[in-house]
Amino acid sequence: MKFVPLAALGLAFAAMTSPVAVLAQDAPAPAPAPAFTIDTPIETLMADERAKAVLAANFGGQDLSQHPAYEQFKALSLKTLAPFSQGLITDEMLTKMAADLAAIQ
Repeated sequence: MKFVPLAALGLAFAAMTSPVAVLAQDAPAPAPAPAFTIDTPIETLMADERAKAVLAANFGGQDLSQHPAYEQFKALSLKTLAPFSQGLITDEMLTKMAADLAAIQ
């Protein structure tokens, strides 16, 4: 009966000193992901005033939530919507908006 507690203690000690546990403690914390990207749903972007301002600046001051088809595309991301925009959302716009959105902390 005394073997079981000793074995458990040995396993616990082995887990604490294993290379994986040591690496996990020494590893730097990953950089935080940007709050918003061009893959974020448009309705999520529109709910944040800073992200909404980025979109308005890139769409000539327009409030996308007032677009007649907003209910149809609000769940999509800018990246997903671009191919269906008939050229209104260009690759250059996506690149600029990605940078602008990434700057939001």
